[in-house]
Amino acid sequence: MKIATWNVNGIRARHEQFRDWAAAEQPDVICLQELKAKPDQIPESICNLEGYSCYWHGAAAYSGVGLHVRRQSFAAEPQFSHPHFDHETRIVQARIGDTVFASVYVPNGGKDFAAKIAFIEALTGYAADLHKQGLNLVLCGDMNVARSEMDVHPKERKPTAIGQLPEERTLFERLIAQGLVDVGRKLYPDDENYFTWWAPWRNLRQRNIGWRLDYVLASRSLAERAVSCPSYREIGTSDHAPVVATFE
Repeated sequence: MKIATWNVNGIRARHEQFRDWAAAEQPDVICLQELKAKPDQIPESICNLEGYSCYWHGAAAYSGVGLHVRRQSFAAEPQFSHPHFDHETRIVQARIGDTVFASVYVPNGGKDFAAKIAFIEALTGYAADLHKQGLNLVLCGDMNVARSEMDVHPKERKPTAIGQLPEERTLFERLIAQGLVDVGRKLYPDDENYFTWWAPWRNLRQRNIGWRLDYVLASRSLAERAVSCPSYREIGTSDHAPVVATFE
C-alpha cells in the first residue's frame, strides 16, 4: 500500500504535474495540501481522478486540502468528513473500516502564531481520541514544524524562526506520542539530507538546503510495516516535494 502526501502550492498551477505524477506513482491514498482553489475551480482533468474517490475541500487562493482513495485498493467506500476543529479548510479525513486517513495543513503561524498552536493542540486531542477508540490513523501533510535540528539544513537553522521554535517541537512530539510513528524518520533515522521543503530562491532546492515539514504519521501497527518513505525532490515545481510511504 502506498500513501502519498504533497503540498502542491496551488493545484490550478500544477494540475498537470499532479495528474502525471499520480498516474505514474499510483498511490492508494493521496493527501494534498494548499490547493488554493474552491472545489468548482479544480481543473476538470483531475476533478474526478480516474480510479479514485476524491474529496476536494478548499477556498479560493488560500489553504485547502484534498483526499483521494483508490477504489480498487479498498473493499469499503471511504467516509469523508471533517473533525470539529477544521477551519480555513485545513483537514479532511476518510474512514475506511478501522483506519482513518487524514490530510492536514497546519497553519504556518507567521500571521497568527496562537492559531497554529491551537490547531496542533486540537490535532493532538483528535489523534488521542482515535487511539482510545482503537482506530488506526494515518495523518499526512504539511505540519509546518521541523521536528528536530536534523530536519533543517545547517545553513537554515534559526532558533527564533517559526517552524523551529522549541514550543512547536514540544507540541509536535506530544502529537506523535498519541500512538503515532514518524514513518520517514523511523526508516531514515540518521539521514541529515532528508528534506521536503525549500525556500524558492538561491537554488536551495537544487542544492538540497531545505527543511522537513511534510510527514506521514502512522499508528504503530501500520508503521511497523513501512518499508520506504522517500521525498521526491525532483518532482514538480511546488516548493514542497511529494512524500510517498510504502507499507507491506
